[in-house]
Amino acid sequence: MTSTYRSTSTGRRLSAGAAVAGLGLLASWLYVRARARRVEREHPPAGRFITVDGLKLHYLERGEGPVLVLLHGNGVDASDWEHSGLLDAAAEHYRVIAFDRPGFGYSERPRSTVWTPDRQARLLHHALLELNVDSAIVAGHSWGTLVALSLGLQAPDFVRGLVLVSGYYYPSARLDVMVGAPPAVPLVGDALRYTVAPLAGRLIWPAAVGRAFAPMPVAESFRATSPWMSLRPSQLRANAADSSLMIPGAASLARRYGRLKVPVQILAGTQDGVCSCARNAERLHAALRHSELSLTPGVGHMLHYAEPGKVLGAIDAVAAQVGGPGHVPTARENAVAAAGESGV
Repeated sequence: MTSTYRSTSTGRRLSAGAAVAGLGLLASWLYVRARARRVEREHPPAGRFITVDGLKLHYLERGEGPVLVLLHGNGVDASDWEHSGLLDAAAEHYRVIAFDRPGFGYSERPRSTVWTPDRQARLLHHALLELNVDSAIVAGHSWGTLVALSLGLQAPDFVRGLVLVSGYYYPSARLDVMVGAPPAVPLVGDALRYTVAPLAGRLIWPAAVGRAFAPMPVAESFRATSPWMSLRPSQLRANAADSSLMIPGAASLARRYGRLKVPVQILAGTQDGVCSCARNAERLHAALRHSELSLTPGVGHMLHYAEPGKVLGAIDAVAAQVGGPGHVPTARENAVAAAGESGV
């Protein structure tokens, strides 16, 4: 009798707990859905759309001149280049195109495709061709550097030069990958993305942003970025999937760096706590014959906020090195190039 009573009592407690948990998940789902809809009303698409390979991409475009393509990192979208001030500064001399990478901002990301850096690069190359771009300088920040490198390897006659900012170039163990990947897991990840993951992400947002900017304070212009744009379920999945692809993506690219033929400017902060400059920027510079390295003391991962002028200077250096689109090398330039190839 006592055993039956205890069993019944335990069953009731479990049922009550399950009911409370179910109500909690329902409440969080309703809240997340409302927040996602609200942030999209407050931050509607600011650029244009193009459909390429059956996928709709959103991009910002400003300025005239040689084409400069900007590729953002994880956790943000193309507007990150705008908030840093670099997009508008570059638009004074370049035709700047900043894409929302697949799944970020307002760009689509079909689940039927594994969006490796190579696959993203191929898609963006096709998009640029659709935009009547026949050559471009490509700049990437953080995860975006993997896509930029992929573009340089895939289309060396299209990519005129690379500017790599705070990049991750070689595989290494990363705690943030293990922590950030679960929302990309089928079924379980779907449940997390629409309920508890956005709420947890909002709680840790200040610490995550602080770590990215450290040792400097968070830039005031970055505060224009709404956390809830990044915490929408669709973007959480893209961010998680890219996190899980980061190590294998870097491993695949690292085997091919020696094939790069385009000039490369590598920039990093010496205090980058996200991508160690010694394990990444310095090592890549040593591996690339046609590269220049610029290290900025006392700056962390968000170098394009701390030193936008330095990033723009690197872009200008590539532009000066390769000349304008359709540029015909002078006799002197040919002689210098020949001397470089012969090792003189």
